[in-house]
Amino acid sequence: MNKKELDFAVFCVENIAEYLNLNGSDIYRLLTIDSKILYDYIVPNYESLHTQGKEYIVNDIIEYMRKEELLK
Repeated sequence: MNKKELDFAVFCVENIAEYLNLNGSDIYRLLTIDSKILYDYIVPNYESLHTQGKEYIVNDIIEYMRKEELLK
């Protein structure tokens, strides 16, 4: 993971946590320990995701998290 991808991953974690009113460390755990979303979805799709707006990115990842049954 390069610096741009790392910065984007932090952006995603922080904004998802804010949107869901959860702690950033809880979201990080969901994306890395409880699943592999960070490494299998967010980082590999950095090029296309980072060109989107914040709302789209957050909603897209939350939808993915729901598909993986990490969220209700």
